[in-house]
Amino acid sequence: MNKPDFDDIYMELAVNMAMRSHCIKKHVGAVLAKETRIISVGYNGPPAHTHNCDEEWPEKGCSRDSKGSCSLAMHAEQNAILYAMKNDAKVDGSTLYVTLAPCLACARIILSVGIQKVIYLNSYAEYKGLPFDEGIEFLRKFGVEVTKYEGTFLEKEIVDSLV
Repeated sequence: MNKPDFDDIYMELAVNMAMRSHCIKKHVGAVLAKETRIISVGYNGPPAHTHNCDEEWPEKGCSRDSKGSCSLAMHAEQNAILYAMKNDAKVDGSTLYVTLAPCLACARIILSVGIQKVIYLNSYAEYKGLPFDEGIEFLRKFGVEVTKYEGTFLEKEIVDSLV
C-alpha cells in the first residue's frame, strides 16, 4: 500500500477546511503543521460569535470596507495562527498549507510568528487580478520558503471546486 505524502494529506485537509467557510466571495482553508503533526486548522470567515455571512446575507455577503474587502472576514491563515496561539501551540518553525497564497497582510503575520515554510494551492494575485503575489514575494525576501503545491489529491473533484 502506498502511503500518501504529508504535504498531500495536509493540503487536502486545507481544501476540506475551505469548504467550511461562510464567505460568499471565496472559500479558503489552512493547515498549520510541524514535522508530522497538525498544530491548527482554519478557514476564512467572520470572527467567532459574530455573523455567518452566507446565512445572514446570502445574496451578497457582508458589507465591504474601503478597499472592497469583506468587513468581517478573517483570512484562513489568520484563523489557524490565532487558534494555535490561543492554545499555546508553538508555531515557530512550522509549515503553513493554504489553498490561496497569502496576501501581504497575512505574509507579515506569517513572518512575525516564525513560520518557516508556506505551501499554497492557488495564486492570490490571479484571484484578485493583481500583477504578482505580494505576499509570496515578501515572504521570500525575508527568508521564508514558499512553494506552489504540485502534489496529487485523492479527491480531485473537491479541489476543482476551489479553482
